[in-house]
Amino acid sequence: MSYPSHTQKLDGLIDGRADGTQAVIDVAQRAAQPTALEPGHVYALAVGDRLHQVDLTGPEHTGTPPRKTGNATVRDVDSFLAYFDKHGDDYSEVYADVERRTITAVLDAHTGAAARWGSHRLTLGLRETSAWRAWTSMDGQLVPQGQFAEFIEDNLVDLVEPTAATMLELAESFEVTTSAEFQSSQRLDSGARKFSYVEEQTGKAGHKGDITIPATLTLALRPFEGCEPFKVTARFKYRLDKAKGELRLGFKIERPGDTLTAAFEDIRTLIDSDVPMAVLNGAPASR
Repeated sequence: MSYPSHTQKLDGLIDGRADGTQAVIDVAQRAAQPTALEPGHVYALAVGDRLHQVDLTGPEHTGTPPRKTGNATVRDVDSFLAYFDKHGDDYSEVYADVERRTITAVLDAHTGAAARWGSHRLTLGLRETSAWRAWTSMDGQLVPQGQFAEFIEDNLVDLVEPTAATMLELAESFEVTTSAEFQSSQRLDSGARKFSYVEEQTGKAGHKGDITIPATLTLALRPFEGCEPFKVTARFKYRLDKAKGELRLGFKIERPGDTLTAAFEDIRTLIDSDVPMAVLNGAPASR
């Protein structure tokens, strides 16, 4: 009779334990009920002798971004204040950059006791009005009288002194004398300047006449969209080429940069009076 060796007995015992353990595991797995995990939480799951982390806090699980981010840009004070009232708080910070003429709010700025992300921002990006751009684009230029007359006619609405009617009449005078020969100019006591001309007429003695232009123009211009109009003074300029009988006209705006700065300060004051914190002079820290 043959008997199993010691090695054969040990192998059978091991195999029996392995089979029994696996059977228990199989029964336990079949009996366990699946558990739903709620979004917005972090779970630790034990699998065998290892611990696994399941993070369900991301926006792909919750359907909501973890925090407000982005940089919104508005064009006027009312829009700035409306956005700030919706998203700002007592710890938000507001900066006015005079050189760039922008006002920036860091809506989630650091508090006194805790750090915040500083990644949700609001910028008031001021845009110059079309009227301001039109007048400043001609600033300092001397152009033929016909071109100057056309410009005046296109921008009569901005004139305060002389009146629009007076300047329209002057513009029409420039248009009908484009072929005339200008011979001299004279400065009047009022500061205005009178130009004398002779119209070219074939076979006849030339018709003589004169045109008087004021020393200055007074304009009412809004430098930025949404701001109040400012009084702007422009001095008439001219060049008379007596050899050719040509007259060129233009104007020079007095210190336009000061007008832009004053308009920006008015806008800053409006925001400063409405937000719960002082508006700082400068720019926020980079992110």
